[in-house]
Amino acid sequence: MSLIYDEMELEEFESVPDEDPQRMIYNAYRDRALLGYVATTFVAEVDGRVVGMAFGYPDNNETAVNRVYQEAAAPIPSIRDVDFFADPESFANEFYLDSLAVDADYRGMGIATALIDAIIKHAAALEYETIGLNVDVANPKAERLYRRLGFDDAGQIMIGDHWYRHLQRSTFQVLSTE
Repeated sequence: MSLIYDEMELEEFESVPDEDPQRMIYNAYRDRALLGYVATTFVAEVDGRVVGMAFGYPDNNETAVNRVYQEAAAPIPSIRDVDFFADPESFANEFYLDSLAVDADYRGMGIATALIDAIIKHAAALEYETIGLNVDVANPKAERLYRRLGFDDAGQIMIGDHWYRHLQRSTFQVLSTE
């Protein structure tokens, strides 16, 4: 997850020691809320090593998820007062794929597709008809993956100081990997 924060180039983290966002993430994942009842995390493992993860939640849980992260940041002086969740990310009536990351050594092996498939099936099981995500307009490779998997434009939003395309797809459509 810290890779994702690095790629977002959040202004709030510019003067923060590199290990502090990682500590916040570690603290947040010690809270059971992120492991099941307000959000869901899927991991991909190869030979017992985590090589990918997908993290998402129902749109109406975004505030609760952000609260877990704010509480996880509270004991870390460099970020305790930073409001890096000021911008809403999810759209109404969707299951929101907040984060997807795959270790660089394992990209191109279908891991991202498998993780997306797992989170789509989870959203469908929760009776969400739509899954949404944001992709940085400066990340065409990721956008191509999402579009290949059936995601379409639903709008643009600014998160921090970056523009993102908000993409959505039906949870009931068969996942196409072609």
